Amino acid sequence: MKNVIFASVILSLSTVACSQREPVVNNVQELKVKYDTTAIDSFSPGATSVDIARQIRMSSQKYQDSLKEVLKLQQEEKRITEELEKENKKKAEAEKKLKASENATESKQNN
Repeated sequence: MKNVIFASVILSLSTVACSQREPVVNNVQELKVKYDTTAIDSFSPGATSVDIARQIRMSSQKYQDSLKEVLKLQQEEKRITEELEKENKKKAEAEKKLKASENATESKQNN
């Protein structure tokens, strides 16, 4: 008798529990989400923020400009050092000529 009562209670609880459930309605709304990322691949972890990508491009351009400026400065320094070397060579040659002429006049005077 206890088993019959127990079975009837479980059966009634299961029917009550099933009747209270609401049916699932398939009202799927299409959501169009605007992402602020530029993905390398649609599922890749390497997606980069659009703002960060812009900063990278800008910094890259700045970097390229700075490299060009550095090259110009190096060329200018090289040109200046070459000019200084030429001037020093000219001065050294002029001093040699002057010393040679002084030595020649001294040797003439000594004879």
